[in-house]
Amino acid sequence: MGDLELEILRRKKLVELRRLLEKRRAGREVEAERRKMEPREVLERVLDARGREVLQAARVQYPNVAKYVERALARLISEGRIKGRITGEELYGLFHRLGFRVRLKTRIHILEHGRVKSLHEKIRESLREEP
Repeated sequence: MGDLELEILRRKKLVELRRLLEKRRAGREVEAERRKMEPREVLERVLDARGREVLQAARVQYPNVAKYVERALARLISEGRIKGRITGEELYGLFHRLGFRVRLKTRIHILEHGRVKSLHEKIRESLREEP
């Protein structure tokens, strides 16, 4: 190998190392940005619609506990220990296991003849139809 070939190899290696260094810096910046985000923002990104509803109800009923759970979950998400979506059922179960029963608004709807009726409407109609 000549000096020219060694110089070319050395430059290729230098370019590769610079690219790797830039990639690491970008990764660190992204990680720092995640840590700067509020726990609520981190959590909102992974909760499904029902999960947001459960969390909102928990915030109203148990504000201190909900804040603690938010911070703990956000930390676990940022560390990569929790991956994927968090469903409402999972979040409800977590609060329940911690001893806090989050009360949710429950609505029962009935589909009859292509029309959605509330349970209240259905009972009222049933009472009118009886002789």
